[in-house]
Amino acid sequence: MYAIINLHDNILFYLLILLVLVSWFFISSLTTPDHLSYLHHGNLIELIWTITPAAILWAIGIPSLKLLYMMDEILDAEITIKCIGNQWYWSYEYTDYENQVIFDSFMINYDNLELGDQRQLAVDNNVVLPVNTNIRLLISSNDVIHSFAVPSLALKADAMPGRLNS
Repeated sequence: MYAIINLHDNILFYLLILLVLVSWFFISSLTTPDHLSYLHHGNLIELIWTITPAAILWAIGIPSLKLLYMMDEILDAEITIKCIGNQWYWSYEYTDYENQVIFDSFMINYDNLELGDQRQLAVDNNVVLPVNTNIRLLISSNDVIHSFAVPSLALKADAMPGRLNS
């Protein structure tokens, strides 16, 4: 997620510089038409106007593709967890161990929330995962389409009946 935020910030910084530059050219050409008369025609300026957007797209595209490749599916996961969406709760299965761990996770009612709990996000059984470990999540659903999301990890996958997402 840090890499996604960093990419967004870098792209936004350069886009703001482009916005200022293009706005300056636009306002300058409106206020003093004779001042920028050399920008109307010419092979050099047309070449610059063609190459510059292509270079900007390459500068945005290369880091984006690198980030997409880094976020690709993990094939050699150390832990696999099956997440199954049900009508009002999620079921989790840790199946990599001799003694499988299977449990359900229900939302806590509004009346039972403690100070600091977030409504519709607090559950009775949390999924516990180790840090610095490659984890594969197999996501499916029993009834309707659900959305499994962990925003701090830049993870969002749809759980659909009859389909297994990872």
